[in-house]
Amino acid sequence: MDIWQARSGHLVSLWPGAALCAVIALAAVFVSGMHGGPPMLYGLLMGAAFHHQSHDPRTAPGVDACMRVVLRLGIGLLGARITVGQIESLGWATGLVVLGAVASTVVCGLLVARWLGLSWSMGLLAGGATAICGAAAALAIAAVLPKDPERERNTLTAVVLATVLSTIAMLLYPLLARSLALPPTWAGVFIGGSIHDVAQVVVAGYSLGPQAGDTASIVKLLRVASLVGVVMTISVVCRRLPALASAPTPAASGLPVPGFLVLFALLVGVHSAGWMPPALQLSLSEGSRACLMVGVTALGMKTSFGGLARTGWRPAALMLATTVWIAGFVLAGIELVMRF
Repeated sequence: MDIWQARSGHLVSLWPGAALCAVIALAAVFVSGMHGGPPMLYGLLMGAAFHHQSHDPRTAPGVDACMRVVLRLGIGLLGARITVGQIESLGWATGLVVLGAVASTVVCGLLVARWLGLSWSMGLLAGGATAICGAAAALAIAAVLPKDPERERNTLTAVVLATVLSTIAMLLYPLLARSLALPPTWAGVFIGGSIHDVAQVVVAGYSLGPQAGDTASIVKLLRVASLVGVVMTISVVCRRLPALASAPTPAASGLPVPGFLVLFALLVGVHSAGWMPPALQLSLSEGSRACLMVGVTALGMKTSFGGLARTGWRPAALMLATTVWIAGFVLAGIELVMRF
């Protein structure tokens, strides 16, 4: 009885902060629907305006829970959108181009971060966000990085910059694809292989036609599917390297890999096997978006505008470098495949 009372008391303590995050997230979605623009960016900025609430004893526990538990749940539920068949339909050449772009962009983030004098963790966040799926990838990578006083600020920086650059790419890349006279299929590969966030890929892809839109969506899902391998690798490296082993990580106990990655892989398998009814798949996808919105809003509440401003110009230069790299890599790969 005492255990149940303690647990119920803990849940009650989470309610005010969780409810506040949910209300701010709903407001961000409403503003996005009325005026356009990425809802996650609105959630971040609106959350940051309530930064003081992340320190209030009444709301702080709920905000922390949303940033950790709800956010990871949203990332895990992304697996309901992917099947192995979708990935296989791309063909081996396209798959190699996309996976090469993902791996090289992560490495690019690490190298450019070192050149700019930024931390290796900032390089991983920037490279992973650009390479995989924008804000969601940055949040997933941050979940397995060693605890660090700068982690939350670096994560918010990566999320904001990834969202802004993804929106700019959504507007510019269709024009670039037309100017290069790319066929619809390869235009879709370019769009899906280089724009950060899923929503922006869909908008940019279908602006070039149904064939380009369908291809862009599938290519993007292949990048999202690589999230499991990338985050698992980062988690294992952080636990094995002597310099990092002493630093506590969120995945330091329990499962050898983060639980949200297990959920992600499980849902991909269930969806691929055809065991997931369409209604359930739609519900899980919507649940993923809702959890990500609430979690991103909580992340915004945990970081102040002042802290974000102190990051300086170097993180922006880092994110721009990784963005240019992945676009150039994908275009070069397309040119190579089209020739041979």
